[in-house]
Amino acid sequence: GQVARIVEHADATEAERAIPLCNAGVVCAAAPNLFRWLSGLRNDNRQGEYYLTDVVAAARAEGLRTTAVEAPEAELRGINTRVELAAAEAETQSRLREAAMLGGATLTDPGSVTLAWDTRLAPDVVVEPHVVFAPGVTVEEGVRIRAFSHLEGCVVRANAIVGPYARLRPGADVGQGAHVGNFVELKAATLGAGAKANHLTYLGDVSVGAGANIGAGTITCNYDGVNKHRTEIGEGAFIGSDTALVAPVRVGARAITAAGSVITEDVPDDALAIARGRQANKPGRGVKPRRKS
Repeated sequence: GQVARIVEHADATEAERAIPLCNAGVVCAAAPNLFRWLSGLRNDNRQGEYYLTDVVAAARAEGLRTTAVEAPEAELRGINTRVELAAAEAETQSRLREAAMLGGATLTDPGSVTLAWDTRLAPDVVVEPHVVFAPGVTVEEGVRIRAFSHLEGCVVRANAIVGPYARLRPGADVGQGAHVGNFVELKAATLGAGAKANHLTYLGDVSVGAGANIGAGTITCNYDGVNKHRTEIGEGAFIGSDTALVAPVRVGARAITAAGSVITEDVPDDALAIARGRQANKPGRGVKPRRKS
């Protein structure tokens, strides 16, 4: 049948209150008709209010077809409080997780994983507990996302490993078989196939070549207070622990930076760069400060 009119509960008859359907507040109509009906609304009801739902009766009066569409409560749940918002989010997350798993991804603790509406997880992806996917994430086949990682606006290529406790920010592109380990942050960074940054590293505005190794504590100094600058690290390069790469700078293919270096100039292919203070040992000087006066 067709909808004759929509009546507020306070204005409804007993027979009308017995109808097991309620209005969810969604109306679809041709805009010119809708505005014409709105201009003709009246407030001759108990509350003295103008009811937008009276447009249904107006359409019927013109002989137009008025059809009701039934939908599950979850599709039409009203959100007026933070509690209702949380309930709607929980329902949406449940659907997204189910779709991901039916598509071939493994969520080891589904209830702790947060997905975005556009998260794309390929078959054979494994997602460990407490991972957050913000919008714009694509994860290819065979990837493992370890616990407590946060991904946004990034691509993770096949068979790569991310985390635990990794952060991929917008513009991150993790290459096939690459590793992004614990407490590593990538932003506008491309990590080539098989490259590794396994610990305590910030890589921002950088391209890292295939097979390169980024030592613990490495940072790209990409911001001079006004502008961002890029760093290039060649394929097979070895960046020693605690290296600071002051952009713009290039480290060549298969080049090595010594641990603790501050690299401010380009490093040629196959070269070793050492940029740190020279160690000086003073015999016996370690004993004197420990003597009691």
